[in-house]
Amino acid sequence: MKRLDLDDLPPKAAAVLVGLETGEEVVLVKNGEVVGRLTGGAAALRWAAAQPELPPEENAKEIFEQFRAAIEDEF
Repeated sequence: MKRLDLDDLPPKAAAVLVGLETGEEVVLVKNGEVVGRLTGGAAALRWAAAQPELPPEENAKEIFEQFRAAIEDEF
């Protein structure tokens, strides 16, 4: 699964994604060509809201594990 941190996006783009209603779609366009679609889902938002905030040590551990896994997959 790919992960996109909304904090890394321009505020307008993040607001569009956060404001999606269930079943509403966003079309991703690059150079006038459709490259993808995202569909909003209330279930995903409820899941994200239910996730506990990790302490900084656990958050860092998770990030390093994801990085290590990505490097191992690459090589």
